[in-house]
Amino acid sequence: MTGRSTTSKRWSTRIGTVLVVGLLAGCGSFDSRPKVPLENYSAEEIFQRGEFELNRGREDDAAFYFGEIERLYPYSEWAKRALIMQAFAYHKDRDYPNSRSSAQRFIDFYPADEDAAYAQYLLALSYYDQIDEIGRDQGLTFQALQALRTVIERYPDSEYARSSILKFDLAFDHLAAKEMEIGRYYIQDGHYAASINRFRTVVEDFQTTSHTPEALHRLVEAYLSLGLTDEAQTAGAILGHNYQSTEWYQDSYSLLTGRGLEMRSRGDNWLSAIYRQVVRGEWI
Repeated sequence: MTGRSTTSKRWSTRIGTVLVVGLLAGCGSFDSRPKVPLENYSAEEIFQRGEFELNRGREDDAAFYFGEIERLYPYSEWAKRALIMQAFAYHKDRDYPNSRSSAQRFIDFYPADEDAAYAQYLLALSYYDQIDEIGRDQGLTFQALQALRTVIERYPDSEYARSSILKFDLAFDHLAAKEMEIGRYYIQDGHYAASINRFRTVVEDFQTTSHTPEALHRLVEAYLSLGLTDEAQTAGAILGHNYQSTEWYQDSYSLLTGRGLEMRSRGDNWLSAIYRQVVRGEWI
């Protein structure tokens, strides 16, 4: 987990030297789970045992104890605290589905609580921290984006909004990278029309990412391969207008001028519409 919230800090910094002597004795010499009924202990004592397990790296056991508070003392203040800590413990244990479930329950039960923002952030992280390398299915990336957007829009003044914005940008860039990877594969195999669809998606939907200059260059390559010089020149013109300092501009410039073509907008196509917006300053 990237950083620990003030919530988790507030409830777990005490833990270093705290032992609930009666509970530990009843459980028998650091056993993971109790040998005596937890009904014999107060919500606070069980909560402290959960903190203890969390502090010694047994997140699954910690989640168990926090869950028992919710079961035994469902309407107490300790149950509310335990639920958010259970979500944190599961996340730290990389049990993302259970972390997400606990976080969602907290949001459902306590939507106005000060820790609802943290619960929503944990829910988003349960998707974000599972984002795989570019070559795999990106369904989790879409879910991470949606959950992070919720943090940003619902809790804009929370301490988690800024982190969510940064993660949103990274996840967004990740999706663009996926489109680029597929587009490159198509263009290498000579499937130029299919590659154009992928690069167009990057230019139109992911224009704020770092992949746009290469996408424009690949469009120049693909359109030239299909003999569509108007589109190729227009893609080059956009590249020259916004990304002249990049290597992709130089590569496209060489490709076009090598065929006696210029980097200027020509014809009436989707790229020329974008070029007109660029010139008017309405497209970045």
